[in-house]
Amino acid sequence: MAGYAASNLLGGTQQSMTTTFKTALVLAASNGTSLQRFMVHDIIFGTDGTPADQAMTWDVSRTTASGTATSITPNKIDLADGAFLGVGLANNTVEPTVTSNSNLLPIGANQRASMRWVAFPGQELVVPATDAAGLAFRAKSPGYTGTVIVNAHFRGA
Repeated sequence: MAGYAASNLLGGTQQSMTTTFKTALVLAASNGTSLQRFMVHDIIFGTDGTPADQAMTWDVSRTTASGTATSITPNKIDLADGAFLGVGLANNTVEPTVTSNSNLLPIGANQRASMRWVAFPGQELVVPATDAAGLAFRAKSPGYTGTVIVNAHFRGA
């Protein structure tokens, strides 16, 4: 299986955080011509501005539409592998359509703390090879108005 890495630093202008979720990264199964099932196994969340000593909520939820964002090309971990056949988007200016009650990874953290999540083998976040299926990596904060970084490592089937 091919491995990939994607970050919201690959394109677009980072969006400032607010009290409602702002999506930093979307990974989806369809690029309009092909479908690719994939599994996210490692995620790093953090701020790259000056954080306050307040709470921040991180979230990974399922999507049915990607919203409006800058198209990015996930990087191959092994250069001998083929390109990711799904779609990568960074720094949404229009939020994706998030499936109701689909949040797979809610994390409450202090803004000063970066967070890393690594899947137990067999417990990866799986996106089926279904048109418009995807994941939104997003954050919100009651007091932080800076920007965030999300980095996801995943493998395609």
